Amino acid sequence: MRQKRTLSIIALALCVCMMGFAKAPKYVFYFIGDGMSLNQVLGTQYFLSQEKGKTGIMPLGFTAFPYTGLATTFSASSDVTDSAAGGTALACGEKTANGSLGLSANQITKVKSIAEMAMEQGKRVGIATSVTLNHATPASFYAHQKSRNDYYEIGVELTQSGFNFFGGGDFEENVKHDDKRAPELYKLAEKADYRLVRGYEQFQKNHRGNKVILIQGKDAAEKTIPYAIDAQPTDLTLSQLVSAGIEVLDNRKGFFFMVEGGKIDYAAHANDAATVFHEVIDFDKAIAVAYEFYLQHPKETLIVITADHETGGLTLGNGQYELNFAALHAQKVSHVGFSRVINRLRHDNKDKVTWEQVREALKSYFGFWDTIEVSASEEQALQNEYQNSIANNKKVKMAKSLYYMDEPLSAMAVRILNHKAMVGWHVGAHTAAYAPVFAVGNGAEQFSGQMDNTDIPKKIATIAEYNKVKK
Repeated sequence: MRQKRTLSIIALALCVCMMGFAKAPKYVFYFIGDGMSLNQVLGTQYFLSQEKGKTGIMPLGFTAFPYTGLATTFSASSDVTDSAAGGTALACGEKTANGSLGLSANQITKVKSIAEMAMEQGKRVGIATSVTLNHATPASFYAHQKSRNDYYEIGVELTQSGFNFFGGGDFEENVKHDDKRAPELYKLAEKADYRLVRGYEQFQKNHRGNKVILIQGKDAAEKTIPYAIDAQPTDLTLSQLVSAGIEVLDNRKGFFFMVEGGKIDYAAHANDAATVFHEVIDFDKAIAVAYEFYLQHPKETLIVITADHETGGLTLGNGQYELNFAALHAQKVSHVGFSRVINRLRHDNKDKVTWEQVREALKSYFGFWDTIEVSASEEQALQNEYQNSIANNKKVKMAKSLYYMDEPLSAMAVRILNHKAMVGWHVGAHTAAYAPVFAVGNGAEQFSGQMDNTDIPKKIATIAEYNKVKK
């Protein structure tokens, strides 16, 4: 069924592209998979194929788009970019130093993003992300700050942007901690005529308004949208954000809509392969919502997908000339999800958790001793970690990745399963690998071949006529 759908996507996309387009696209979707390089995409395709017991790959929806390219990602200060500089390159077509947002390489001069240019041309503008609204990548489209860590100041710029739609987990910081007189960002947003909506159900009940901020409900476990592998039915999703954004943005003059799959990067920083692949699948589902819109407006829509950088140095294979991605399907929760399982065990048993209880949890959530064979040395390593971090009931040295502090046993379980799947990770940070580019629609042919990341927004601005001088 999926293969038939993919073939139909290819056929229709090629047909539409061959017809030619006389006018600039009215509707532009710009998808950024944070940390998603070639191996994150290809690994997901192997992951899907081996779920069906097959060798080879199963295409994702966006990998069937007719035009593909490769983008270099270096920043003005390093061959290995961070998300702020990478986001600025993709938003503004300018290289800047790592850590800076919306500024030129001198970290002083403000540079305009294509989102700001689109608004100047009378388009509605939307920004959505699976992480926080004032995080580096979404902020690159509306903020101009020397430091990506100035979350409050970035949030103030969000409220001043005039963009029509923002969707994501929440604000990274809602208050300015060193100045209690500074108002909450929620209040600044309301003062700027934004309607703050919590949860998709509330949005569906009342989505009227030209300026909307859609975030998670107050009872959310964290400020980002949960990993797809951990998501509950009531959780806000990236696909819902795309649907909501289209409802707010759709108008006769057109719109620009940037959507970030930010938690691909989070999972890759933690070297959690199964969670990465679930995030890429979730990203593909969000793109599918935009693609449905494209099918209704094929001559007027452009969809571009890329990434800001690669995270983790992911390798597909460990020297044995095979992959065992079927093992990854035994994993039922992310590194964060299993840390919460252990925390619940601690709480429910008043910090007197037995090895048998931990062993049963590993069996339930990773398939160990059930569908996944565990060697004597692997079991001993797990038992040793249990003794060190749980049984001894001392202060635990947590397993740290860029965005999370995990239970050491959770990190070890993920590492063992990755090894069995024959997945390798080189680092817990970014690398200088190519970013893939995929495109369909009006002007998509401009995104073939090798390019720099700064070329992508420049191409979009030219195709959509955002850089056109207003008369």
